[in-house]
Amino acid sequence: MVAYWFYHLEHSSLEAILPDILEKIRQRGWRALLKVGSCHGSAQAEAARIDTYLWTYRQNSFLPHGRDDQPFADRQPLLISTDAKTVDNREVVVLVNGAEIEDVASARRCITILDGRNGQDRQIARQRWKNAKTAGFETAYWKQDEHGRWIQPDI
Repeated sequence: MVAYWFYHLEHSSLEAILPDILEKIRQRGWRALLKVGSCHGSAQAEAARIDTYLWTYRQNSFLPHGRDDQPFADRQPLLISTDAKTVDNREVVVLVNGAEIEDVASARRCITILDGRNGQDRQIARQRWKNAKTAGFETAYWKQDEHGRWIQPDI
């Protein structure tokens, strides 16, 4: 059964936290799909920007990944997509910038990273949370405190 986890950004950018979350997924040996939405403009442009960033975010490290519009996409441990409708051979789905996906039933975890400064992103995440809770899925919610640390507030 899929567990739905939510990370609510309030003080950090997506770039500041995304590599840490993806590195933890890789440490578990899981394959991930990073689905990019269009809450911040063009989904394709945002996917290309994230792709470049993941190669360069740290001088002595990188996250092995590729995009679904490039060769050998099925071999990538982390696949960046703007149009994936389902999860194929991926243990984790990470949804950013208001991304939606039709079917995550084969995944272990569906992670939503929402930008608290974007009303559309918040609304999409709230609906996803409500749907997951109503369906009886395990859910977890983390929010940044004023220092940017992750806390689990009472909901």
